[in-house]
Amino acid sequence: MRSQYFKHRQLLDFDSNTDDVGFPLPWKKGNEDNHFLFRLYKKNKDEYPSFYQHHLQFFLNRYPDATEQEFFVHVKQIITDTISGLVNKDRYTSKHAQERRNRMQLQEFLTYLNSIDQWFIESTDHETIKRQLEEIAKLLSENKKLKEENKKLRELEPKDYIDIREGKHRTLYHLMLQIRDLKLEDGKELTYATTLNIWCKMIARYFRADGKPISLQSITRYFGMDESADSTKYKDIPAKDRLFTIAPAKKRSL
Repeated sequence: MRSQYFKHRQLLDFDSNTDDVGFPLPWKKGNEDNHFLFRLYKKNKDEYPSFYQHHLQFFLNRYPDATEQEFFVHVKQIITDTISGLVNKDRYTSKHAQERRNRMQLQEFLTYLNSIDQWFIESTDHETIKRQLEEIAKLLSENKKLKEENKKLRELEPKDYIDIREGKHRTLYHLMLQIRDLKLEDGKELTYATTLNIWCKMIARYFRADGKPISLQSITRYFGMDESADSTKYKDIPAKDRLFTIAPAKKRSL
C-alpha cells in the first residue's frame, strides 16, 4: 500500500474550492481518506470526473510504477466501505439526515466510478452481467448502423461500366481534361473538384479500356494536379489522340 494516494493541500492554502485534501495548517497525516470524502461531499455530479482525474494524475506522477487500476481500486474501496458503514449506522440519531445525504452522494459517485471501470473491480455477478449486456447492446446498435451505411454505399457502387474502344482511352482523357478546364462567360469554372485527383478516380472506377480495368496510376500521368506540380512526371495527350475539341456554342439571337 502506498503512503499517499491523494494530493495534499499546500500549507497556508485557504482556497475553499481546492480539490486537494487536508487543511491549510499543519495536520496529522494518515487519515487522508476522510479528507478525500470531506472534499467529495462538496462536489456535484458534474465535478466528479475532474476531481477524480486531479488526484489520479498526482498519483501517477508520484510513483513511476503506479497504474490507474491501483488508484481506482483504492478509491472504490474507500467509497464502498463508507457506504457500508453508513448503512449500518443507527437511524435514530440527530446525524441521520446528514448521513443519509452522504450515503446517497457516495452512491452517486460510485455510479460514476462504475461507468469508468475498465477492470470490473469487485462487481457482483449481476452487475457484471448487466454491464456486459449493455456493452453487447451498444455494439449491436453500432453494428446495425454500420450495416445500414454499408448498404447505402453498395447501392452507389457501380456494377456496370462504360467501355472505351481499344486504344482510345487517351481520347477520353483529352475530353475530360477539356471539361475540367471549361469556364463560363463570367469566368467561373463550369466544374469544381474538391481534389483534382477525383477525375482520375472517376475514370478508373466507371470506365474500361476494351473491357479491361484501367489502373489509376496510368491515368494520373496525364492529369497534372496543379500548376506547381512537377511537369516531368506527367505526359501530354498525343496529337493523334486529340480527336475532339470542346468549343463554346455560338450565341443565338432572340
